[in-house]
Order: sequence, then structure tokens, then C-alpha cells
Amino acid sequence: MYSESDIDGAVAAGALSPEGARGLRDHIAASRAAPAVDEESFRLLSGFNDIFVSIAIVLLLAALLQIGTSIDAARWLGGAAVAGASWALAEYFTARRRMALPSILLLLAFVGGVGAALAGLIEAIEPDLSERQGALAVAGVALTAAGAAWAHWRRFAVPITVAAGMVAAVGVLAGLLVAAVPDAVDAVWPLLLVAGLGVFAVAMRWDLSDRERRTRRADVAFWLHLAAAPMIAHPIFKLLGVFDREVTVATALVVVALYLFFAFVALAVDRRALLVSGLGYVLYAMIALFRTAGAVELSWALTAFVIGSALLTLSAFWHPMRAKVVGTLGDLGRRLPPTTSPATA
Repeated sequence: MYSESDIDGAVAAGALSPEGARGLRDHIAASRAAPAVDEESFRLLSGFNDIFVSIAIVLLLAALLQIGTSIDAARWLGGAAVAGASWALAEYFTARRRMALPSILLLLAFVGGVGAALAGLIEAIEPDLSERQGALAVAGVALTAAGAAWAHWRRFAVPITVAAGMVAAVGVLAGLLVAAVPDAVDAVWPLLLVAGLGVFAVAMRWDLSDRERRTRRADVAFWLHLAAAPMIAHPIFKLLGVFDREVTVATALVVVALYLFFAFVALAVDRRALLVSGLGYVLYAMIALFRTAGAVELSWALTAFVIGSALLTLSAFWHPMRAKVVGTLGDLGRRLPPTTSPATA
């Protein structure tokens, strides 16, 4: 399987002409009866060797982490060792081999290792932090992790890096806010919701800069949407108290209505992340509805049947349903990813 960035790379290297690349994209879109954007493609595996290398990377980094943290006087060395090894391995598997899954793992390990090293160092210097000092420490660790993500992006430009940096930036803002206003910790879910909407806005900025999703920008937007979706969905359903108390019929109906709204947004922007993030909540709400109706023993089976059928229908008719949704948005719809391929437009 080849991604859009691979095709662009082939064109840049002269292995494929621009006309040939355009013809290949149009052929794939026509054979699937949908524009390429509707496939929401991103590169995760280029072959089984990606999995093989990823397993080896996880084993090596886990060993370095355990060896480093076993040194009582300098537990922060574990994170530092992971970060250093991740960068060194990325020089080969990312910069030279351009392997997708190993690159993702190495980026996450590098950013996490840098953050863990600083956290361990702070703990070694001052183990007993006050609540405000702890919040400032969290902000400092998150800021360092964001800086690590920026440095990694400058060197390797792995698409998931921007999403990792945005998540770290949310951690910085949360830490600073709690340090300035300690009572703000009680408002964590609304704050997370606002942060999620901000990440979603950044994701849309990347998406709209490549409406036909033919460059690396589309891959960056994919990971940003994946990061934003749980930060939007989980606070909303948490504030509704879906898991905190017995779900009433009214609450269940609100959850289902919100999920339908998520489906509308997902169709409009041509991204499925919101649907995945809210799936657990709507399953729980539907089970409660069926139990209220008296179908206690079959509540799970009936819920799985209804939701599974609905999602399969949505998948099968994604393109025509999306065309109708985008058509209702007027001028805004014309700024979103196209509903027709260039060949048929």
C-alpha cells in the first residue's frame, strides 16, 4: 500500500510523471466509486517488516528504560536513555528507511522520554512539591515535551509529531492555569473540551490547506483530528454524567442525539475520529435504553446489532451522505474537502 506522500515522492524523484500520478489517483477514485479524500488514507504499514522492527524497538527501549530507572541516584537516566536511543534509531529507520510504524513509535518514545527525564530530574531535586509547584512542574515538563516534538519535526517531519506537540501544549496551558488558579482543577473537563476544540481548529487549518489530501499535510491533519476527538467527546459525555449515575431515558436520548451531531460533523469534514471517540458512550446509552424497555438479557446484542448496522450503512453510503451534508452548508461546504474527484468534477 502506497500513501499520497509516496506518490508525491515518486513524482519528485522523476520515477512517475505528474500526469501519471494524476491518472493513478483518478483511477483509484473511480474504481472505488468515491473521491480519494473519502478514503481518509494514512500510512501506517509498508510491510510486515514494519511490525518486526517495531517489536524490536519496543523491546530495546523498554530495556533501556528499566536499566536507567533502576539506578536509584539517577532514575531520570531511564527517560534520557530512551530519548537518546529513539533519536539515534530515527536517523536510520525514519530519515533513511522511511518506515511508518517504527517512525511513529520512535517519535512518541522520544517525546515521552524527554518528558520523563525532566520529570525524574525534578523529583530527584525536590521530591516534596506543593500543589502549585507540582502544577508548574507539569507545565515545565509539557513545555519541554512540546519543544522536543518541534525539534523532532524539524529533523524528521513525521506526521504525528504536530499532534504530539499540540497535546503537550494543552498540558502546558493546563499546568499554568492550575498553578495560577488552584481551584481550576475542578473545571478540568470544560477546560479539556475547550482545548479539544482548539486542536480541532488547528486540524481543520491543516485539512483546508490540502483539500484533496494529496500531501503530507493531510496526514498531519489526520493525527490532529485523532488527538482532538477524545478531548471533545469525553468531556461532553462526562459532563452529562453518563457513567456517574444510572442513565435515564432522557440522558440516553441526548447521548444518541449528540452522536448523530458528531456523525454530521464527521461527514462534513470527512473525518471519522469523532465517531470512534464517542462510540463507547452511545453503546452504553443504547444498552440503558433497551434495558429500560425491558430487554435486559438481549440489551447488549440489540445494541450491537443497531449500532453495527448503522455504522456499516454509514460506511457503505459515506460518499452520497456526505454529498448531501456538504450541500446543506452552502459557501462553507465549498471550502471543505471536495465530494467529487477532479476527474469527475
